[in-house]
Amino acid sequence: MSQDCDMEKRLPIHNARLRVTKTRTKRLRPTFALLVIGILYLAVEFSTLILGPRRSTSRLPLHAQEALAKCHALNIKPGPPVGFNSRSESDRFQHGTKPVLIRNASIWTGRLNGLEVHKGDLFLENGLIKAVGDVDPSLLERYDSKDITIADAKGAWVTPGIVDVHSHIAVGASPSLAGANDGNSNKGLALPWLRSLDGLNTHDDSYAHSIAGGVTTSLILPGSANAIGGQAFAIKLRSTPERSPSSLLVEPPFGLNGSEADYTVPPRWRHMKHACGENPSRMYDGTRMDTVWAYREAYDKARQIKNKQDEYCSKALVGDWNNLGSFPEELQWEALVDILRGKVKVQTHCYEAVDFDAFVRLSNEFQFPVAAFHHAHEAYLVPEVLKRAYEHPPAVAIFAAFSRYKREAYRHSEFAARILNDHDLKVVMKSDHPAIQSRYLLHEAQQAHYYGLPENIALASVTSNAAEVLGLEHRIGYVKAGYDADLVIWDSHPLALGATPVQVIIDGIPQLDAPYTSPKPESQVAPVTPNFDQEARTTVEHGGLPPLQAAQSLSGRVIFRNISSVWARDARGVNMVFRTESQSDEGIAVVENGKILCSGLMTSTSCSSYVSSGDGHTINLHGGSLAPALISTGSSIGLQEIAMEATTTDGAVYDPFEHTSPAILGGEGSIIRAVDGLQFGTRDALLAYRAGVTTSITPPIFEGLLGGLSTYLSLSSRHKLESGAIIQEVTAVHVAVGHGRGSPSISTQIAALRRLLVGPHEGERGKWFKAVYEGNIPLVVEAKNADIIATLLNLKKEIEVASGAQMKMTLVRAAEAHLLAKEIAAANVGVIVTPPRSFPFTWEGRRILYGPPLTADSLVSVLVSHNVTVGIGPQGVEEENPMAGWAVRNLRWDAAWVSLDSRGAIGMGDALAMASSNIETLLGVQSEPAYGDLVATSGGELLSFEGKVVAIISPRLASVDIF
Repeated sequence: MSQDCDMEKRLPIHNARLRVTKTRTKRLRPTFALLVIGILYLAVEFSTLILGPRRSTSRLPLHAQEALAKCHALNIKPGPPVGFNSRSESDRFQHGTKPVLIRNASIWTGRLNGLEVHKGDLFLENGLIKAVGDVDPSLLERYDSKDITIADAKGAWVTPGIVDVHSHIAVGASPSLAGANDGNSNKGLALPWLRSLDGLNTHDDSYAHSIAGGVTTSLILPGSANAIGGQAFAIKLRSTPERSPSSLLVEPPFGLNGSEADYTVPPRWRHMKHACGENPSRMYDGTRMDTVWAYREAYDKARQIKNKQDEYCSKALVGDWNNLGSFPEELQWEALVDILRGKVKVQTHCYEAVDFDAFVRLSNEFQFPVAAFHHAHEAYLVPEVLKRAYEHPPAVAIFAAFSRYKREAYRHSEFAARILNDHDLKVVMKSDHPAIQSRYLLHEAQQAHYYGLPENIALASVTSNAAEVLGLEHRIGYVKAGYDADLVIWDSHPLALGATPVQVIIDGIPQLDAPYTSPKPESQVAPVTPNFDQEARTTVEHGGLPPLQAAQSLSGRVIFRNISSVWARDARGVNMVFRTESQSDEGIAVVENGKILCSGLMTSTSCSSYVSSGDGHTINLHGGSLAPALISTGSSIGLQEIAMEATTTDGAVYDPFEHTSPAILGGEGSIIRAVDGLQFGTRDALLAYRAGVTTSITPPIFEGLLGGLSTYLSLSSRHKLESGAIIQEVTAVHVAVGHGRGSPSISTQIAALRRLLVGPHEGERGKWFKAVYEGNIPLVVEAKNADIIATLLNLKKEIEVASGAQMKMTLVRAAEAHLLAKEIAAANVGVIVTPPRSFPFTWEGRRILYGPPLTADSLVSVLVSHNVTVGIGPQGVEEENPMAGWAVRNLRWDAAWVSLDSRGAIGMGDALAMASSNIETLLGVQSEPAYGDLVATSGGELLSFEGKVVAIISPRLASVDIF
């Protein structure tokens, strides 16, 4: 909020009123309010004198004027005050801010159902958008040119600021520290009196990180441990001179700090967090029945208070004050009473049909609307249930791919957004930051678009639709004169892969100083995405669990026609075999029993003879591509079906610092092999396979120092005994050094690791650590902190002196590895960066490189520039989701993003290698490149939003799987 208006300095922040056009009107408003209440008071006294008492002489209570004001405002719905749209200055304007002129922009306004686009200029002044498209010269003539900040967009896209309707920024702080985490309360199931604002940490590293993704406004919700978790607050993410949580608020509710509310203007929207299903049941050792009863009990209490208020006001407003006493209200329950009066947006964490049905019944029983169901993984299966909600169907705020982490999320579908939109339900994409970092909220919309959500709705899902869910659509979510000056200038079309802000403007204030961007050719248009109509229909027909196995598996000859490019692995990595130069060129590849016989242009290769022979199965790729299949690592894919359901996972191995290994295991000589706990045919594995990730190198699930032996497996196999299911039983030894749960000191962990390496080498564990000691198998170490990494490099040198052999070491995660890139390269240590786009989850990994637009380089590009061999794991595999098999399917886009952010230093071939051949090199795989799978995509390349995987070519299995 602005701190420069004298009146606002005297008033509490919650009572600061929205400015209107005329300063005189603003100054008179408090006087006018008192005048209105005084007139009401005199009117009641006059009616009593003239008409006489209704039953007996009524004595006015001490606070009658305030009670009458409350009664008159009782059912006034929230909304902007009269004159809001003609305001000349934002209530959040920071004095001293220069006007901003953006020239030559492609402006997506959000208007006309997201179909309006202007080509032209934008003028921002006093924290507001003043002109869109054509800027009246008179607006500029009032200023010297040096007093206006001018930005030439050069045709680039400008959109409203990104709006996140579900975030835990600053209440679940980053880096995560015990004293800064205020997400949940354990004081009961229904706690509507709690407020996220009271736990908002202003030192969270997430603010700058999220702004770098174009996020300007976030709704900060309490956690989901409670049936009713408390009140949520919308904030702008920019820092303010006041540096307080309150100064971040967008339209703070009147009466926020307990002082008098302004009853002469409409109230402002408030928000209440609810949670259905597993979360509150788990936290309070109950069931869904307990949770729903907690709702009903709380709302019944609120209804009783509401009824008493209505009865009180029916008498007070006609002058019957006899024995009325004070206005009936209870501070603990006032927010629920306001829900029943339609003044609070109900934001509900809810996953399954059973929960939607119960909450819809609740909304009708107590007659309150639901703003949005959040997460809502099964909403696309029951659209008619949502339409039965009281007053209007809720919006649905969802993830694009984050799923199967618990049973409630098992039936998630990537097609949910387009299916909901087809049923005329409002779709919103959200982050649940830091589960998905809100910096990448736009990527959620991009994925939804890839799987069929229309372009205009995909952009609206993180702008105008999101603003409506917050009740702020009168000031944010659109590019429109009179709206808040929250804008993003993008380096490419917002739905293009890797789209990055060139500038983010909040309240008219540019947020990025000298932003770094990477050129993205041919990216100023939305990607032409594949057709998934049949897949979406099949998903609904099968209740969210469609069959995922290949439709056909072909041996013999398969001919791929109309290919635009072919990429292949060799001893040097991944290189392009050929690319067509024009649309008239036709590429072709002929496969025999899973091996390529020939490829190239139809006019210049021997492949044409195979076409003329008429033998084999022909597949038209419509300008698509062949590329090496990707290899997953870092997740627990292959060892679990549902991460939080213990009976569906292999489980975690013994931590030697917490448990003594049983004698039956061999005691201190034991070590666990991942191959013994493998599960095949999981949905995450099959979805990854259908996205071009055909194999995985998976270590045991572990949380302490000692992990065990990883294994190399096929993600398409039905069981372990199937030919090709296990590619290599043991690939590497895995350990972790860091501050895990209950871990001893870092120095203790290093001492233990030194003993394991030097010996004595006892039992099977000794056998494998001896192999590491002698340089025959890699030691893979999970570590984030630069100091820990430096100690590991010294330990490697120490072991090499003792053994006389070069030790093979690979670092995983390695968030701070850029600080010692030169030393890592000199030590001949490779790095698997997981996640490839860094985030400061923990203290020991806080010194990250943010990447463009905040830093020129990313962790990956710095390592590559020092000739470190780099691999990447999926973005979703991180501290919040260490077992995240769901994220593996997106590895193709993670690889592309690495290239797009590198300013040309990392080509697409390099990116493909980081997600395939480099993984094998770093994790001890011994197979030849020729045995690697290939992926056929239709319509575009694998590392794009245009390509659709239609076939997997496997020389290992001598077959081609067709989808």
